[in-house]
Amino acid sequence: MLTDLPNLLTLSRIGAVPLVVALVALRLPGADLAASLVFGVAAVTDWLDGHLARSRRQASDLGRMLDPIADKLLVGAALMVLAGEGRLAGGALFPAIVILLREILVSGLREYLAGIRVGLPVTRLAKWKTGVQLLAVGLLLAGDAGARVIGLGAIRPLVLGTGLLWIAAALTLLTGWDYLTAGVRHASRKAAPPSGGVEKTPG
Repeated sequence: MLTDLPNLLTLSRIGAVPLVVALVALRLPGADLAASLVFGVAAVTDWLDGHLARSRRQASDLGRMLDPIADKLLVGAALMVLAGEGRLAGGALFPAIVILLREILVSGLREYLAGIRVGLPVTRLAKWKTGVQLLAVGLLLAGDAGARVIGLGAIRPLVLGTGLLWIAAALTLLTGWDYLTAGVRHASRKAAPPSGGVEKTPG
């Protein structure tokens, strides 16, 4: 049901997207910090909705559909607005491109495999990738100016966030390759002729 708490949390993650974008567009240190906090709370719901769905036995096809969509919208919008505002300095634009391209690749694979009734399970490495990626984007949203608002400018969020984004991009390539090979393997099995038989061509 759409009104189940796990699904509501997933929808709240989607609802956070325009708020994060609007706060970054204000170009104010306080707004940057607020964007980072909103993003952080939304990121927590990524874990919480799945945990509640399992513990309450409220897992549903709707939730399984909405959850990856919400994740991709949140991260994709954050990276694009940061790029648009010129805040992906120090080469951070390149890992951001890798991350976005991987999300498109995996989405395409999932859509194809769903058509042949094959699931593409999330690996443990992919979960680590997601965690590092969310932390990196949260730090980049806060920025050094945002961190100074609460006296944490010394941690250099831009430097730390950029480094973590590169790590996330490396994990993205590894998990993307895993998903691609799994997708090709399933597609090859689907296209192969039945065992013991000979595929006939039209005569």
